[in-house]
Amino acid sequence: MNIVLFDDQLRGQFLPLTYTRPIADLRIGITKIDKKYEHLFNASVFYQTEDYLQEKFKTAPSDQETLYINSRFLPDQRLVDCVKSLSFDEVLKTETSLVAYRLKADEALDISSKKVTTYTHENIEIKHVWDLFSYNHRAIQDDFNRITSGRESEEIPRHVYVVNPSQIFIEKGATVHNASLNASEGPIYIGKNAEVMENTAVRGPFALCESSVLKMGAKIYTGTTIGPHSKVGGEVSNSVITGYSNKGHDGFLGNSVLGEWCNIGADSNTSNLKNNYAGVKLWDYSKERFTDTGLQFCGLIMGDHSKSAINAMFNTGTIIGVSTNIFGSGFPRNFVPSFSWGGSQGVKTYNFKKAMEVAAIVMKRRQLDLTETERDILEKVYELTQAYRRD
Repeated sequence: MNIVLFDDQLRGQFLPLTYTRPIADLRIGITKIDKKYEHLFNASVFYQTEDYLQEKFKTAPSDQETLYINSRFLPDQRLVDCVKSLSFDEVLKTETSLVAYRLKADEALDISSKKVTTYTHENIEIKHVWDLFSYNHRAIQDDFNRITSGRESEEIPRHVYVVNPSQIFIEKGATVHNASLNASEGPIYIGKNAEVMENTAVRGPFALCESSVLKMGAKIYTGTTIGPHSKVGGEVSNSVITGYSNKGHDGFLGNSVLGEWCNIGADSNTSNLKNNYAGVKLWDYSKERFTDTGLQFCGLIMGDHSKSAINAMFNTGTIIGVSTNIFGSGFPRNFVPSFSWGGSQGVKTYNFKKAMEVAAIVMKRRQLDLTETERDILEKVYELTQAYRRD
């Protein structure tokens, strides 16, 4: 049986991150959403997303029975059991969302011909891009329980200050120097071959994924996920820094999400609270205007391959698109389109060829190549976002 994780009509609520990936490839908690399903089903998954992404994120063959699951629902064993028990004439729904359905080989979905079963159990359902950090505390705890169940952590070095050590798990190959690890508010997970440098202070829930580094003197607050293959310093709170992205120096990042292959320059800072303590509005791609998040704390959402120079300043509730370069004094606008180059004095279009040259160099530093498929995806994003750029 094939397992397909599908994007639904809310996919646009996760832009700019979903310009370059399906919802199932978003990271929340310790792992990406697809890896949660693979673990619980003990099987590989396929994807149903935008056509231009399907070369990289494979669709399932149509000549087999297939189980379709909405990527926006973070799974637990109860959800998996409900989905597995579905019959071919049945769909699983909440009051507002299609959760899952099963199809025979080469069958097309016709909801009107199927019995609707209401799903009433409480799972994390992400509906907006800011949910990635808003629910990250709980998602780290859920992933921690699943990943570490029945396993034994590597020994915590004696020179590390720990609080609630039963909620600290260190994978093989990880190195922890004389840091402070406080798991009184939630678990702390240190991934394979990760490193926590000297004088770092961490308060869980927190996840440092494989081969990532916390640099000396870093201050990491609850609800934060870093990596894999990321280097982070300074002060970070309730944020998701996705794989291969770096914030290597001092400066504050809070209530934020960075895509892959991003870099935040030294001494850059993000505001996550307005001076008047009012609710934060964020750019909504589907409405093409700013919309109320209902949050008092909301920082920076940055798409893949974007960068900021040293001393960059980001206002509360800022969206930076894919492959954008921010530099100069002052605050850029709260919405900067993909493939832009500039800052507070205005932006111009980032030449696509030059952007690809930079992306290739950055990836080569990690012994990875920018594939033709990935380049094609970025070229499609360049086309899709042309209307937002004004030069």
